[in-house]
Amino acid sequence: MHWLFEPGFFSSQPVRTAFVIGGVVAVVSAVVGVFTVLRGQSFAGHALTDVSTAGGSAAFLLGISPLLGFVGFGLLGAGTIDAIGTQRVKGRDLATGIVLGAATGLAALLLYYDTTNSATTGATQTILFGSIFTIDPSTIPIVIAFSVIAIGIIAVLYRPLLLASTSAELAAARGVPVRLVGLGFMAALAVAVGLSALAIGAILSTALLIGPAATALRLTNRTGVALIIAAVIGVAATWVGVLLAYDSYYWGSSRNGYPVSFFIVALAFVAYLASGLPVVRIVTNRRAEGRRVL
Repeated sequence: MHWLFEPGFFSSQPVRTAFVIGGVVAVVSAVVGVFTVLRGQSFAGHALTDVSTAGGSAAFLLGISPLLGFVGFGLLGAGTIDAIGTQRVKGRDLATGIVLGAATGLAALLLYYDTTNSATTGATQTILFGSIFTIDPSTIPIVIAFSVIAIGIIAVLYRPLLLASTSAELAAARGVPVRLVGLGFMAALAVAVGLSALAIGAILSTALLIGPAATALRLTNRTGVALIIAAVIGVAATWVGVLLAYDSYYWGSSRNGYPVSFFIVALAFVAYLASGLPVVRIVTNRRAEGRRVL
């Protein structure tokens, strides 16, 4: 199958690292993303990408792992959104907008310092658009640890989070600590955005967070099934994106290649568009009707 896998693909250490990190990040992003869409907090996820940009920029200036900056600043931003926001949608949007504006300004300043005062080359490119082939294999345990934390939060809060995502008023009436559940979810969202920023860059991280989740929720109204579908779509888009990015180096004579982030985002977008095709909707609806009959 040399027409599909270019020479050295399976023996490449950067490719193996990209597959492991990309797959783990895709699963975490899918799980957290489903609840992000259900709660109508896609805007909050977008705001945290700018917060992560600032964190990654600060990490480069300090000479530490960008992942620590992505996640650390993300948690700070999530806590700030929750502290100044309310449980109402308008209040959350207002808090998110305030944090987004502040984070954008801070990110612009730190990126300026990265390009003028740092000896690291390509810092801006790596922060904004990712560079999954250059991630050190030693980062894998840290990525897995953060992933376990994010998935663990969702698992512990699953039932109250699902109820609060559907109806915060009903959840509060049943004694669910809505504010605490929301804070826990924001922490998981911050970690997911930080991990996604490491894989495909801070500016594109919401594509992996929202795209597969939105596609899955188009195909089913069952949350558990949506989690599985979103994870499959996310992992498939990531792994195929890694393959295409590697192969693209051999396309033509320039030997430049295309970034992984482009292919991942494009594939996630195509999957979302495909989920709205009449044929797909008809098949999905018939399966749902069959389950109801059974």
